[in-house]
Amino acid sequence: MSGLRFTRDHEWVRLDGDLAIVGITDYAQSQLGDVVYVELPKIGQRVEKGKEAAVVESVKAASEVYAPVSGEVAEINETLTADPAKVNADPMGDGWFIKLRLDDPKELDSLMEEGGYKRFIEEQQ
Repeated sequence: MSGLRFTRDHEWVRLDGDLAIVGITDYAQSQLGDVVYVELPKIGQRVEKGKEAAVVESVKAASEVYAPVSGEVAEINETLTADPAKVNADPMGDGWFIKLRLDDPKELDSLMEEGGYKRFIEEQQ
């Protein structure tokens, strides 16, 4: 499997070797407004698909970031602690949140591909 996968909660996940990189979508950051704080899990922490993995606070609201897949946190984006605005500036790139060691790569199959996610957003508006 290559490319991005998306959740109905506006998280994205992309495989990078044996790690899954997780972040929020451009749509999510635009709905949040200016991100002022990001709370990330600890390295080694386990996250479960559909459960809270991180917290984002913006000028508008605080919002949970849910894990699109289950696994162990292998890496966190320390840059976001000092510069949370990176989430707004580059949500699909430098604004990633965590990298996970997947428990079960088959979990990715239940997520939307890019075309499906774009249709999902259009239906929300």
